[in-house]
Amino acid sequence: MSVVEQYARAHIVTDEEDPGAVPVVLRYDPDRDPRSVRIGLPGTQEWSCSRDLLEQGLTAPAASGDVRVWPCGRVQAVVEFHDDGGVSVVQFDSKALISFLRRTYRAEPVVS
Repeated sequence: MSVVEQYARAHIVTDEEDPGAVPVVLRYDPDRDPRSVRIGLPGTQEWSCSRDLLEQGLTAPAASGDVRVWPCGRVQAVVEFHDDGGVSVVQFDSKALISFLRRTYRAEPVVS
């Protein structure tokens, strides 16, 4: 199977001054895990969540383990990652996530 990788711009939500949009890597490797996608934030942070969670969170709040996803208005989505060091909140344009998910489903249909 082929790896799907897409670059997107997102806003990291913090209490500090808004650094503006930052580059984020969306990656899907069906040989590694056909149910999960990886989201690489600037630096070395990379998170994993299920394709289903990401898709569900585009239309209604959804959560699984340390990851939460919810729509923010009509054209954006928020992905929230929890770990021992705290919380990372990332705001995406929904169309970037939708485009990425479509590409992953073409590469590997839904796994039951």
